[in-house]
Amino acid sequence: MAHAWTRISYEGFPAWCAQWADGTSAVVAEQGAQLLSWKTADGREHLYLSPASLRDGQAAIRGGVPVCFPQFNVRGPLPKHGFARNLRWQMLQADEDGIVMQLTDSAATRAFWPHAFDARLRITVHARQLTIGLDVQNTGQVPWSMTCALHSYLQVDDVAQTRLTGLQGLACWDALADTRFVQPPGDVGFAATTEPGFDRVFSTPGAAGKVLQLQQPGLPAGRRMEIVHSGTASEIVVWNPGVQLSHSLADMPDDGWRQMLCVEAASIDTPVQLAPGQQWSISQTLTLA
Repeated sequence: MAHAWTRISYEGFPAWCAQWADGTSAVVAEQGAQLLSWKTADGREHLYLSPASLRDGQAAIRGGVPVCFPQFNVRGPLPKHGFARNLRWQMLQADEDGIVMQLTDSAATRAFWPHAFDARLRITVHARQLTIGLDVQNTGQVPWSMTCALHSYLQVDDVAQTRLTGLQGLACWDALADTRFVQPPGDVGFAATTEPGFDRVFSTPGAAGKVLQLQQPGLPAGRRMEIVHSGTASEIVVWNPGVQLSHSLADMPDDGWRQMLCVEAASIDTPVQLAPGQQWSISQTLTLA
């Protein structure tokens, strides 16, 4: 059982924190309901949080698990990745299994987007497993559409030596080269992309329900992280800024690219349409195997 969730300041961010009897812990910022830390009983941190990220309560937090809603990246008229990651969410429920954070439409959201909604981020923690899920409901009288992603920054010892398996056979768009192809068999590595970075969207057919495996040299032999997305995640986004972009990002250390890899559950190529009253969910489960 977890100690009670308590409101703390975590590296300058107002946040909610819980620690379990085995030493597992989780920290969720009020801004964006952004999961900032997930540590397992061995003390290992599994999320990357940039030490250069602004702590002003307004700028997007670089790291953890940003919630991109109701727009992914610049695929629409809203600010990049939408507004949800910049606004304060309310803690709705917290217990020994996890925490639920809520964001509903308000004057702040209607300044960007006219629609009524109820968004809830559910974080469930077990000994060696974490599930983060976004539940969205249209609470208005007119239909609307959205794109979204759970933009997970996974911490790695050295991305150049990290391998990601399970993407073979998926249609891929390389955003940097603007090329499209089917991912060939074998692992995806990042040693050859340390300078320009890596930015690819893997999509249907077959993205939903894929089991990915993240392997890195810092883990004990045979240890890996399994990444599973809900069937509603029609795309998997894999991103690393590389040397060049890290040097230009004010909220990322010059060498920050080396310690992180984003593997994102996404629904972005075809916007999700929600009728009045309709609900929709997307989730990502991380398991240490």
